[in-house]
Amino acid sequence: MKTPIRFTALALSMLLASGAAMAADLKVGVSMSSFDDNYLTGVREGMVEHVKTFPKGDGVQLQFEDARTDVVKQLSQVENFIGQGVDAIIVNPVDTASTARISKAAIEAGIPLVYVNRRPDQKDLPKGVAAVTSDDEEAGRLQMQYIADKLGGKGSIVILLGDLANNSTTNRTKGIKEVLKKYPDIKIVQEQTGIWLRDKGMTLVNDWLTQGREFNAVLSNNDEMAIGAAMALKSAGTKPGSVLIAGVDGTTDGLNAISKGDMTVSVFQDAKGQAVGSVDAARQLAKKETIEQNIVIPFKLITPENVKDFK
Repeated sequence: MKTPIRFTALALSMLLASGAAMAADLKVGVSMSSFDDNYLTGVREGMVEHVKTFPKGDGVQLQFEDARTDVVKQLSQVENFIGQGVDAIIVNPVDTASTARISKAAIEAGIPLVYVNRRPDQKDLPKGVAAVTSDDEEAGRLQMQYIADKLGGKGSIVILLGDLANNSTTNRTKGIKEVLKKYPDIKIVQEQTGIWLRDKGMTLVNDWLTQGREFNAVLSNNDEMAIGAAMALKSAGTKPGSVLIAGVDGTTDGLNAISKGDMTVSVFQDAKGQAVGSVDAARQLAKKETIEQNIVIPFKLITPENVKDFK
């Protein structure tokens, strides 16, 4: 009679061990501002690839939700994650000025929260909250300095702004204008929002050309609007390269545009770096480990000379 009991105990211990291993996988809810954004698609894919590298039984299960650029929907998604009892939450905020309620909900539930790509506007993040971003002012400075050098310190420029509710727009533009302080002979003749979209960037530039506005360069807060600008200029019969075009992100389409000569320069925003950083931060916080609250992934300048290094 002892043998069946011994086998039963062994089977029970194996079952418990298996259950413990399965339970060790952390559940992380991820709310992205928009699945349609090309750059953010790279961030999302980077997260999926990174979790594959974790050892079995000590991994992360990701649950993605698309906020569809809706602040209310995003808050609801975070509340649903909390209701499901996830171990951590990652948020790419729709509106960086409207994150207080998201942070409050996660903190009150005792669930670690990591913002990715876009940092909340508040200066100091609460305990249990981290941000994995890049210095957007640096992106603006890098692209503007390159264009200023190409223009020889003289000329007229237009600026394609991202979503005005996003501090990436504010800070990238601030970086551009910081550099312009050194170049009084470079003038801004137009500055409007294309809300990150290619077709909107194309429409704005087409309108300016139709109005007879003259400019030597387009400074865009992202690659998508920069590509739209290039399309408008090409459609208007503008000689390729006669108007310099600068973007930010280093998306696949952006890199191809530089290779073809449609864009002049971009600034590489490391989607994979942000993806890895945010998942690692969420995992460490869920394990009660101490981490840096503000994790900054550096930008890099992409030119026709080094574009092949980013493909």
